[in-house]
Amino acid sequence: MPAPPLNRILFVEDEVDIQMVARLALEDIGGFEVEVCGSGFEALEHAPRFRPELILLDVMMPDLDGPATLHALSCQPESAATPVVFVTAKVQSYEVSEYLDLGAIDVIVKPFDPMTLADRVLEIWRRHHHEA
Repeated sequence: MPAPPLNRILFVEDEVDIQMVARLALEDIGGFEVEVCGSGFEALEHAPRFRPELILLDVMMPDLDGPATLHALSCQPESAATPVVFVTAKVQSYEVSEYLDLGAIDVIVKPFDPMTLADRVLEIWRRHHHEA
């Protein structure tokens, strides 16, 4: 059975330059509707209203980091079942294992290639729904 279509992505990242590149890559190249949040707290506020189908979440953020944000999102009824992909430069094998153990479905390595980001996201989405 094919994966359901992916339309809405919540992108959580504290660095403005990365926010802009990701938004362009996901909206202009991928055709997705993207809501960008600059912090974990903002993500917790926006996720219930935006109802993303997928969340791309930076690991290293001030105040509320990616793992803490993932935990808090999983406690919100509106986002508890929403798949999360961590986006990070910290990708040693033990770190990736930790992210997956926390509940992330995959990891996208920073810096990412803007030209292939949408394809990578779709590949993760399809694999997640195939395995689910």
